[in-house]
Amino acid sequence: MPIRWSALKVADAVDEVEALIDEAEPILAEAEQKARQSRGIPNLPEYMLWRLGRLKFTIERRQDIRLAIANIRKTIPEGAVGAEQERGSQQGLRL
Repeated sequence: MPIRWSALKVADAVDEVEALIDEAEPILAEAEQKARQSRGIPNLPEYMLWRLGRLKFTIERRQDIRLAIANIRKTIPEGAVGAEQERGSQQGLRL
């Protein structure tokens, strides 16, 4: 049964999101390091240590984005992107 949505457009959108995440990775790694270092500030109360730990944990969760991207790619029907690309190139030849 053919799909009604564009697997190619979904794949392209996910590729763009991944490219942006790759671009942001050095900044996020630096932010994670700063959050980790901030927990070493002397005389921090426990509630502040907890919040700084939560900040670090949240920044670390950026790997969840990569897992989401991989899961989206896994759910695109096998061969759907290639079939759309082929249809597009055949239509281009008819012009």
